[in-house]
Amino acid sequence: MRRAPELLLPAGNLAKLNTAFDFGADAVYAGLPRYSLRARNNDFRLEQLAQGIESAHARGKQLFVAANVLPHNAKVNTFLADMAPVIAMKPDALIMADPGLIMLVREAWPQMPIHLSVQANTVNYAGVKFWQTLGLTRVILSRELGLEEIAQIRQQCPDMELEVFVHGALCIAYSGRCLLSGYFNHRDPNQGTCTNACRWDYKVHSAGESACGGVPRHDAGQTEYLLEEANRPGELMPIVEDEHGTYIMNSKDLRAVEHVARLVEIGVDSLKVEGRTKSAYYVARTAQVYRKAIDDAVAGKAFDPALLADLEGLANRGYTDGFLQRHHSHDTQNYLDGHSRARQSQYVGEVLNVVDGWARIDVKNRIAVGDKLEIIHPCGNQVIELQAMIDGDGQPVTVAAGNGVAVSIALPATLDKALIARLL
Repeated sequence: MRRAPELLLPAGNLAKLNTAFDFGADAVYAGLPRYSLRARNNDFRLEQLAQGIESAHARGKQLFVAANVLPHNAKVNTFLADMAPVIAMKPDALIMADPGLIMLVREAWPQMPIHLSVQANTVNYAGVKFWQTLGLTRVILSRELGLEEIAQIRQQCPDMELEVFVHGALCIAYSGRCLLSGYFNHRDPNQGTCTNACRWDYKVHSAGESACGGVPRHDAGQTEYLLEEANRPGELMPIVEDEHGTYIMNSKDLRAVEHVARLVEIGVDSLKVEGRTKSAYYVARTAQVYRKAIDDAVAGKAFDPALLADLEGLANRGYTDGFLQRHHSHDTQNYLDGHSRARQSQYVGEVLNVVDGWARIDVKNRIAVGDKLEIIHPCGNQVIELQAMIDGDGQPVTVAAGNGVAVSIALPATLDKALIARLL
């Protein structure tokens, strides 16, 4: 049987930490705002971090502390003093990027395991070997690597732990080096072949001017335009503008669940999900999906395409497998798109408690009697048709309008940790 890689989930707060473990994570990562790359929307201070480490270890799980900031002098000056109480909590590793801070930790706490952050942009086996000579125990590989490149690194570095991102947000650039040329022309700026796509001459058209019959969008306060580059007449790229502006620089989100079996075969040690600021539903759904993908791959089972659809219910900017597989055939694209759209869902609420067979729901999106609901639970999911709802006074209601509403539905007491999605 193949060796199962660790499933590593984000922990934005203690509740999400426990959700990750409930739904199948082997480890989580969290960080203090001052030294991690999540200064905002980060509930972890020393007290919460201590509770998180204790909770993880009580379950036989691991917690890694992100200290992967690239600091200016002011943060270097306070780093050792601020990290001393963290080290005393005995986290399972620090995630770090800055060579200077790594040096300080190696000198002060030589037994502390250090994982090299993806921020260090490690893209080759020589880089992995360099960090291994400094005593680091794991390298989180750059997102810009393909599957075969990862396999080559594994072959050249057989005794170094390797971690790979499989889900979450993608940056449009790393370390100030633009990726537009790579996306548009397959010419990598970081290999000296940049086409300076950011400086090209672009013209903006109304979608109504499209030769392919496009219609301007004005729904929900949005307007769609088409972008045309001077040297590519007729190649119109859609962009959408709302009251906040356009999102032309947004990358699609990474979704590599279909590559888990190959990563298991390569021998990657950890598969990582990004998203410390995402919801508990995001944590639960990604943990559950990638847990199944890993378990199936280890057991030699075929990939279950229903997992693609399960991830569609998460808020996303559209999905891509990033650089893991550079070029897809039309057959592959149709396969991925077809299964992704086969069963879509929307997160609608969380079970707060179950009393006398009635589950109190904190409603996030509209639900109504007659809806098909997926009950998402660590012990397994089930689909039900919503037969009845009651409000806080025990009176029947047919519709719960959305966020801020609490209603109750009939569920067994064993589903007290359930999340609920509506099948569309």
